[in-house]
Amino acid sequence: MSEGSLFRPGHNCWRTSKADDFSIIVDADDYFTAIRDAMRSARRSIFLVGWDFDAGTTLGRPDIDDGAPQKVGEFIIWLARKNPDLEIRILLWSPALLASWMRPSNLPYLLRWKWHPRISVKLDGKHPVGSSHHQKMLVVDDDTAFCGGIDVTLDRWDTRDHLDENPRRRRPNGSPYGPWHDASSRFTGEAARALGELCHMRWRRAGGAEVSEPSPRAPVKHAARSGFSFGSVNLAITRTEPAHLDESRVIEIEKLYVDMIAAARKLVYAESQYFASRKVAQAIAQRLAEPDGPEIVLVNPFASDNWLGALAMDTARARLRESLRRHDLNGRFRMYHPVTALKQPIYVHSKLMIVDNEIIRVGSSNMNNRSMRFDRECDVALEAGNSEEFRRRIGEFRTDLLAEHLGVSPGTVEHAVAQSGSLIAAIETLRKSQSGRTLVPYKTAEVSDLEKWLADNEILDPEGPEEVFEPIERRGLFRGRLHLPHRRRKHLG
Repeated sequence: MSEGSLFRPGHNCWRTSKADDFSIIVDADDYFTAIRDAMRSARRSIFLVGWDFDAGTTLGRPDIDDGAPQKVGEFIIWLARKNPDLEIRILLWSPALLASWMRPSNLPYLLRWKWHPRISVKLDGKHPVGSSHHQKMLVVDDDTAFCGGIDVTLDRWDTRDHLDENPRRRRPNGSPYGPWHDASSRFTGEAARALGELCHMRWRRAGGAEVSEPSPRAPVKHAARSGFSFGSVNLAITRTEPAHLDESRVIEIEKLYVDMIAAARKLVYAESQYFASRKVAQAIAQRLAEPDGPEIVLVNPFASDNWLGALAMDTARARLRESLRRHDLNGRFRMYHPVTALKQPIYVHSKLMIVDNEIIRVGSSNMNNRSMRFDRECDVALEAGNSEEFRRRIGEFRTDLLAEHLGVSPGTVEHAVAQSGSLIAAIETLRKSQSGRTLVPYKTAEVSDLEKWLADNEILDPEGPEEVFEPIERRGLFRGRLHLPHRRRKHLG
């Protein structure tokens, strides 16, 4: 950890470790291809940890033809047959009858894997009532790791073009699904071994046998780098773990969100499936109240893709957005949704944040109470430190994301920002000039009294196991009233 680093192990991260090569992978077209390549290169072990899983998912492009099975269920069996030294461990969240493994597409494979001597599956339901294991991780040979927001399941694959009609964007039964935006990361070296250790810990607590430590060896050279590469970096691994039995609560992720927002000088750019965290909203409110605070841009989906999200998260988002208006006297906070050329909503499932050209994070955590304190999550983050090259790459990556959303070239985004001196002004200029894919502003929806009550009292988005059973009068979305006493913040640079 460098001097002046925002990362503090034991506070806002678990540990920091060197990644020999780190990249962020945007959208599942590239991600599925990357993990397929990594798994095919596996020599000794594969750890796959997921929240959702579907064995019928094509791992790679839907039309991939590389001599191996397309569907991940058959692909895993093929890998084990091809390499007699390979051990494959799959750890899935197990929410009783709602579990993904109860699907007809999964049950046959679970039975076949059960009888294979080198494929082990654990269904992990060890968590507080109402919580979940939301981490999405893959570690190959303890030297190549993936951590982010993409599960190996249906309806995730899409290209960065996010076309209105894409004949490849189909479920196994042939039915189409809509455009989907997501993100994950890939890294190698010591940081990958650290994530492997986290997988080993999860495996043991789920009842799996002890896994031997890997012996040192030369790193595997994969066919090509995947995604937007940052090269060799010091990577922070940060977690959320709920209090359960003899395990203490870990809220490193929440603390890092708050610390990153407090450290921003000019700009916070974020993408999240939800915006419902009271702590994150309070951190934003404090910065908006400052006369010289940063611009804050948040990209969200139009609406949640499930009943729980629509009832709880979308309502909380509306309530928080309206509450933040009284703090945003200088118009420095914007929320946007991406749409296709024909104005079809693109679902935003990515979970990332970029502060200035200084810090970037990506992982499984959403901006909601569950991700901050109640579900099991894992993010990774890097900071530029004293490296101008890292600052340049972080800025280029943010520009690349906005170019995808606005349907223009990165150079066009860069020029618009330079001309206006403001990211918000640049987005407004470019989105109004675009007839194709673009960003549209968030408009607060009307919510019913019941929806307000559910959101304000955090009925479906509790902050932890204790709060689930806490009296209504002692909890609430607006506990703290979204304004905090001014505290000194640590600037980056």
